[in-house]
Amino acid sequence: MKLIHNVMVAAVALGTAGTAAAKGHVLEDLSKEAKISEPEARKIALARVPGDVQSEELEREHHRVVYSYDIKQAGKSGVDEVVVDAKNGKIISVKHETDAAEKKEHDRK
Repeated sequence: MKLIHNVMVAAVALGTAGTAAAKGHVLEDLSKEAKISEPEARKIALARVPGDVQSEELEREHHRVVYSYDIKQAGKSGVDEVVVDAKNGKIISVKHETDAAEKKEHDRK
C-alpha cells in the first residue's frame, strides 16, 4: 500500500513539474545570483525615491537579476517602480505607474 502511495505522489509531482516546465514557469532560486542583499537594494531604492515600499520582488528582467520595488510617495497617486540590479546595486530604471497600470500589472501575475 505504501508503495502505491509513493508511486502516486511521484507521478503527481512529475506531472506538475512537467506542466510547469511546459508553460515556462520553471522556478529558479535567483537569490543565488544576487550579490547584494535585499536590505541593501531597498536602501538604494529608497535613497532615490523616498516613501513607503508597497511591494518588492527579486526577479529576472531582460536577462538581469533585479530587485523591483513599488514605492508610494505621500501626496502622489500611483507608485514609482524602482529597479535595482541585484549584482551591482545600480539603479536600472525608475518609472511612475498610475493606480490603474499598477492594478493591471498585478492582475497579470
